[in-house]
Amino acid sequence: MRIVTNAPLAKRNRQIAQYGFFASFLVPIGGLLLLNQQTEMPSTTNVFVGLVLPFLVLPLAYVMIIFSVRLSNLWVREPRPEAVIEAGLKGISNKSVLYNYFFFPARHVLFAPQGVFAMTTRFQDGSYTVNERQWVTNKSFIGRILSYLRMDMIGDPTRDAERAAEKLQNMLADIAPGVTVQPLVIFVDPRVQIHVTDSPVPILHANPKMSKNLKDYMKEVTKQHLPTLTQEQIEAFEQAYLAG
Repeated sequence: MRIVTNAPLAKRNRQIAQYGFFASFLVPIGGLLLLNQQTEMPSTTNVFVGLVLPFLVLPLAYVMIIFSVRLSNLWVREPRPEAVIEAGLKGISNKSVLYNYFFFPARHVLFAPQGVFAMTTRFQDGSYTVNERQWVTNKSFIGRILSYLRMDMIGDPTRDAERAAEKLQNMLADIAPGVTVQPLVIFVDPRVQIHVTDSPVPILHANPKMSKNLKDYMKEVTKQHLPTLTQEQIEAFEQAYLAG
C-alpha cells in the first residue's frame, strides 16, 4: 500500500497546538503580573488594568485553552489515526493508496481494489451505544462534565462520515463517475466500547485485534465487488488535486 500524508500540515498543526497550550497559561499569568504592578502606573492606566484588563484576559485565555485542546485532540493525542489505520490495513493490496489530511472533511481516504472509502476517525475511549443515527454516550453526569472539559464529546460520527464521503464523491464526479464512495467511522483507541444495534455507516476499530475491525471489514467487502478506481483514474485524481 502506498501512503501519502500531508506531513507539513500535520507538523504545523501540532506546533500550533503546543504553542497555544503554553500561551493559554502565559496570558492569565501576564495579566496577574500587570494587576500586581498597577499601583506603580499612572492613574489612567490603573483604571484600564484594574477594571478592563480582567474582562479581556479571562475570555481570551478561555478561548485559547479551547483552541489548543481541540487542536491537541486532533493532532497531538495518541494513538495517531494515520499510524493505526496503516497498521490496520497491513497486508492490503499494494495497488491501494491511503491519503492522510488532504481532502477535508475526508481526513483519511483509501483507494483500494475493494472500493473507495472516506474514513472519519474518532479518538474517544469511552462507552457508546449506536442505534441507527443516534449516538448515546454511556457516562455518568460527572463523566460528561469531564468530557466537556477535555473537549472530547463524540459529536455525530455518522453525519460527519457521510459529509466526508459526499465531498470525495463530488471530487471524483468527473474522474470516476461510476464509483460510489463508502463512508466509514473508525475508532483508533482500543479502550473504546461500541454497542451497535444498527447503523447506516460501518463503525469499525482500527485495531485488528478487536472485533468489527478495519482489516476484517476489508476482507468482507472484497466479496461485494464494489466499483473502484483504475490506476489511470488514481493518477488523474492526484494530478487534479495533489499536483503542485
